[in-house]
Amino acid sequence: MQTQTSNTLHNAIMEAGSKDRPPMLAPGNYIQWKSRIKRYIDTKPNQELIHYCLENPPYELGWKEKAVLDSEGNLTTATERVIETYKNVKQEIRDQLNAEAEAVQIILTGIDNDIYSTVDACPNACEMWKAIERLKQGESINVQDLETNLFWEFGKFTSLDGESLESYYSRFYKMMNELTRNQCKVTNHQVNVQVLL
Repeated sequence: MQTQTSNTLHNAIMEAGSKDRPPMLAPGNYIQWKSRIKRYIDTKPNQELIHYCLENPPYELGWKEKAVLDSEGNLTTATERVIETYKNVKQEIRDQLNAEAEAVQIILTGIDNDIYSTVDACPNACEMWKAIERLKQGESINVQDLETNLFWEFGKFTSLDGESLESYYSRFYKMMNELTRNQCKVTNHQVNVQVLL
């Protein structure tokens, strides 16, 4: 029931503002969500930098050496150490920092509270992206188990003793709908053979 409610909520959110906001991650839809997030990022003017932030850690502000001017305003050989801030770094680095902030915001907007509690401690978009992927890998293993069970059930499907034809077809179509919903591919030949058994 929880999954059905979550999927309904997910679909409503997707229809409401799919152009203005990133897609929500619904249970069992990680692969589609990842693809949609990347497509959403492709609509941004700084898409390359945002994609870079998902795969790489951000630029670290630190100490840098700055040339010191003498009393006449000429550069000297002396330097002083200055802490880097957003205001005193090159525009290229500022763009990277802005893309990092936007990547974090896109991820946080596209997840629910259950997943947020997992990624909340992550310091950057790259770590968040990896944490969600690790979290959802366990889910994909469960999906593989489900697919295996569905194919096994399909292969063993037969009529019950004394079962009406209507009941048989009803059970068969429920199973076929479950296979379709979970994107399990069954050929027409397999379906025809199974119905005749």
